[in-house]
Amino acid sequence: MTNAVIAALIALWVLVLVLALVVVALLRQVGMLHERLGPVGALMLPGGPEVGQETPAFELEAIDGRAVRIGGTADGRSTLLFFLSPTCPVCKSLIPVVKSIAREQGDALQVVLASDGDAQAQYEMVVRERLEAFPLVLSTPLGIAFQVSKLPHAVLIDANNQIVAKGLINNREHLESLFEASRIGVASLQDFQRARAAGLLGQNQGSKA
Repeated sequence: MTNAVIAALIALWVLVLVLALVVVALLRQVGMLHERLGPVGALMLPGGPEVGQETPAFELEAIDGRAVRIGGTADGRSTLLFFLSPTCPVCKSLIPVVKSIAREQGDALQVVLASDGDAQAQYEMVVRERLEAFPLVLSTPLGIAFQVSKLPHAVLIDANNQIVAKGLINNREHLESLFEASRIGVASLQDFQRARAAGLLGQNQGSKA
């Protein structure tokens, strides 16, 4: 009986060790897959001013009366232009992310909210979501200038009034990717991944030759 118990314990420990090795192998494969996939960025839609171009200049008035300048004379700050709508559920889910990024960037970034449509609905959204810290402009020409066809949409403009990143955003990762694309000096993380993949492909072809 004692020998049977000892044998069972040994078998159990062997099974535990095998399972641990399997878990480690799976974690390694997941890590390799994540590295290959790379970060997912905002989807850059065609149309509007391109990344690297100067931002169209607008002198606007927010719904609370504040003067808002987009483009034109540089004031030393970057601008995050966030297009949203009171009826857009994804926009609502991203508002906390916008607030978080604004806190992290501090005085180096101004956040401008942009929309159009019924002014009363916009006022109610500002109060409901506590967006009083950010100017909200209602401007159809602004959306047309940037060719905003789907929401939520964001444009990151640097201190020299050049567009450094833009795209359709659906989550925190998409929004943060605009700042990451600006940091590494690419139009979008998709472009970066394509260029990196092409470079790796070229290296592989060269090694085979």
